[in-house]
Amino acid sequence: MRIINKDELKHQPWLVNELKENIFIYPTDTIYGLGCDATNKELVAKLREIKKSFKQPFSIIIPNKNMIYEYCETNEKTKQWVDKLPGPYTLIFKVKKKFFAENVNPVNNTIGIRIPDHWFYKYIKKMKIPIITTSANITGGDFMTSINNLDPEIKRRVKYIIYEGELRGRPSTIIHLDKEEVEVKER
Repeated sequence: MRIINKDELKHQPWLVNELKENIFIYPTDTIYGLGCDATNKELVAKLREIKKSFKQPFSIIIPNKNMIYEYCETNEKTKQWVDKLPGPYTLIFKVKKKFFAENVNPVNNTIGIRIPDHWFYKYIKKMKIPIITTSANITGGDFMTSINNLDPEIKRRVKYIIYEGELRGRPSTIIHLDKEEVEVKER
C-alpha cells in the first residue's frame, strides 16, 4: 500500500493509469471512498470481498454528467437534481443501458451516481471511466475519516491511498430518482 498526496498525483501523471488498474482509497467532498474501475468485473469482485459486501449495490462516480443522460432514465424531475452536481449527493437512477460491470448492482436495474465537489474529481475525469464509490470500511463498520481509523484489513488489501488528512464530512445524501416520488435519505 502506497500513500499518495495531492502534489504527488499532480506531478506523477502515470499514477492515474495505476489507479485504473487497482483498488484504491480516495478523498471526496464527504468522506473517504474505496474504489476501482466500475467496468472491471474482477476488480469489483475483489472490492466486494474487501468490504464483505456481496449483495448491496455499489454507487459510481462518473467522469462526466452526459453519461447520466446517455445511460440513465431521466426527466424534468431528475434534471433538477442533476443540475445540483457536483455536490454531496448520490442520485439513484433506473438504468436504460448498462455501462458498468454486472456485479456493481446484482440486485436490480438501478445505479447510484455521484459527482463530488472535490479536487480529486479531475483525476476521475482523466481516467475516463466510472469508478466505484463506497465508504472505506468493512460493511457495517465505521467509515474512514483518517488513516488512523482505517481498518487494517482494508489497508492491507488496497494498492494506493490518496490522502489529504482527516475528513470531517458525513456520507452523501441519497436521492432516489428511480421511484414515482423523489425520496431523500440523509445519512
